[in-house]
Amino acid sequence: MTTTRLFHGKPTHRCTRPSSVRTPGNTIHDLAARLHGLPPSLGPVRLIAVDGHAGSGKSTFAGRLAHALGGAPVLHLDDIASHEQLFAWTDRLMTQVIEPLARGESARYTPYDWRTRAFGAPRPLPAAPVVLIEGVGAGRRAVRPHLARLLWMELPREESWARGRRRDGAEQREFWEGWVAAERAHFAADPSRPHADLLVLQRQQGYEVLAGPAMTGGAGPGVTLRDGPSRMW
Repeated sequence: MTTTRLFHGKPTHRCTRPSSVRTPGNTIHDLAARLHGLPPSLGPVRLIAVDGHAGSGKSTFAGRLAHALGGAPVLHLDDIASHEQLFAWTDRLMTQVIEPLARGESARYTPYDWRTRAFGAPRPLPAAPVVLIEGVGAGRRAVRPHLARLLWMELPREESWARGRRRDGAEQREFWEGWVAAERAHFAADPSRPHADLLVLQRQQGYEVLAGPAMTGGAGPGVTLRDGPSRMW
């Protein structure tokens, strides 16, 4: 979906230096080990998408998972989207990221600056054994064939959006008004959650990972990783 409305600069909230993660049953490290053991899905790369509503904790979780993976590269879709193309960035992602990784080459993408409203100098994204792509719409239809796993942050949209609004404050009120409408339209046309392999829930002591609709055939989530023995997926 393309929008021509101009919003205020989009705030970024990224976990660049992940702190140690206390999770039941060391969940995030178990998850990292299992993801690393998957067969490649894009050239030599295991491409893992972390999707969910704005404000659901995708960036923080992706940063911690990348840390558990030994410093796996993370592509933030905030760098691919723009004011004019909040969700209509598929072609740019394919050309700058997906196609080079499929050839086993490092990708080079031009990150968007939400303050200056301009794309910057190219940044490298190596064709590492595991590469994470996080952001709203990371599990879109065009990307799913290239994914080793699709993870969905399991937090209702209204709660996610409320968290995001509180986080960003009144300065970003206009942006959020436009964003909510755009996100609703995107997921109505191209939903990610029904195709999620895993659902990630944030608990008081860490994360819990459940089998998603793609694993359970829509029969409801089953526990995959939590305190105590866990089922394989």
